[in-house]
Amino acid sequence: MSYQVLARKWRPRNFSTLVGQEHVVRALTHALSEQRLHHAYLFTGTRGVGKTTIARILAKSLNCEAGITATPCGTCSACQEIDSGRFVDLLEVDAATNTRVDEMRQLLENAVYAPTRGRFKVYVIDEVHMLSNSAFNAMLKTLEEPPEHVKFILATTDPQKIPVTVLSRCLQFNLKQMPALAITKHLGHILQAEEVAFEAPALALVARSASGSMRDALSLLDQAIAHGAGRVGEAQVRSMLGTVDQDYLFNILEALQVGDASALLQVAADLGVRSLSFSSALQELGALLTRLQMAQCVPATIDGDDPDRVRLMALAAAFSPEFVQLAYQVVNIGRAEMSTAPDEHAGFVMTLLRLHTFRPSTVADVLVAVGSKNRPVANARLLQPFEQEGPVSVKQAPVVPVQSATKQLPSGGGDWHQIVASLPLSGLARELAQNCELRRLGEAECLLRLSPSQAHLQMKPGPDRLQLALSEYFGRSIKVRFELEQNELDTPAETVGRERQERQAGAVASINRDTFIRDAIESLDASVVESSIKPIA
Repeated sequence: MSYQVLARKWRPRNFSTLVGQEHVVRALTHALSEQRLHHAYLFTGTRGVGKTTIARILAKSLNCEAGITATPCGTCSACQEIDSGRFVDLLEVDAATNTRVDEMRQLLENAVYAPTRGRFKVYVIDEVHMLSNSAFNAMLKTLEEPPEHVKFILATTDPQKIPVTVLSRCLQFNLKQMPALAITKHLGHILQAEEVAFEAPALALVARSASGSMRDALSLLDQAIAHGAGRVGEAQVRSMLGTVDQDYLFNILEALQVGDASALLQVAADLGVRSLSFSSALQELGALLTRLQMAQCVPATIDGDDPDRVRLMALAAAFSPEFVQLAYQVVNIGRAEMSTAPDEHAGFVMTLLRLHTFRPSTVADVLVAVGSKNRPVANARLLQPFEQEGPVSVKQAPVVPVQSATKQLPSGGGDWHQIVASLPLSGLARELAQNCELRRLGEAECLLRLSPSQAHLQMKPGPDRLQLALSEYFGRSIKVRFELEQNELDTPAETVGRERQERQAGAVASINRDTFIRDAIESLDASVVESSIKPIA
């Protein structure tokens, strides 16, 4: 007996065995059970998601000898002939090779005749968007008012190319791309039935490479069985697909964790030796960063049986969520720039070094990034400033321990200007602090005044970052509250503005007093543009 490929052997024969299209199955099942049958159906979706399969099951449901039913028997002559492609009243037309209007007219002329054996004459037109405009126009009248014994089932991967006059005459169902998890489970079920040994990570790789197409997944599975000599192993599947081993990706993140640039370059060299795609490596790294962010935000999404769970959760504790977001963006940009790089290796190396350059490197950055989560930092090198190799003539100030930076001020108040200057704030949080006036500072609460014109600065995450920075500064938990004040406030921003104006006025006065400038003005009949004068800091 000749071998039958898995995609044909395991093609669903009824709605109960169909995977991943529950919304379509539910609608068709209810319609068949209640005898609410439309004369034209349109199934849309990418390749290999079940459009033609659902069309054949629907044809069996309409022509089963047991009657119109959502559960065709599969044993009567009509069901068996439809499964084998020999049913005379099921006409499958490939619109890609029958695009002309003459072929469509000939097809429609035969539609008026009653079915030979079945209850309905079913026309399945695949890739219907390939028909010419004349062919579409020829079928409009029949599609709108077909004979009672005719059902049209149209399938397409590109519904945008179908005229709206055709779309309005059809009951449309959009088939979804299948989730990788659903594909993985179905592949495991098939291999168990086929008595083929397999490794679960190998099936996950096949499912991911299928991009939501069950037919593609089954074709890849056939190839993997042949490649592994009757066994589906992770190493063999990675070799077949050319995908990057997860160990390389984890090594990249762990090297970033400890700030080891040489380890990053070694990973790039190892990938080059194995002739693996650097673009695919960045794609896989982006997927791993997505899982890492999910582990940080919703740890329950990481399956307890995941073989990478321990390493993933360790990295989730080591990196801040902000850095993971930044790393994800750097990886995607690096992959997009791969085509303009001198070569793929250079583009990959520069992306890794960019990640290394932008990793958290100061005490302030790490405290702001991870303080609110109370997450321990896994390696002390993340807390050290960037160290430049080679002789450097400039001396660096030593890093001050966090404990020595804490202050104790009287509960009644303090110098808010000095406090703001000492806080490790940036962005919206710093802008908020500079536009506030300290009204009261207690043991557990800090009350700040804010002008109504600056009320928009209270949007998150500014207040949260300011509260965290104050708690770190004073060495105790402090809650920050705001109140709006109409009167003029003495804020750090106002002070800086006044000082800037005073320096500018002094610079203008100094220029106007200069004898050389005054002589030049008189002799050349010139004038001084005051806006061009900048004070020397």
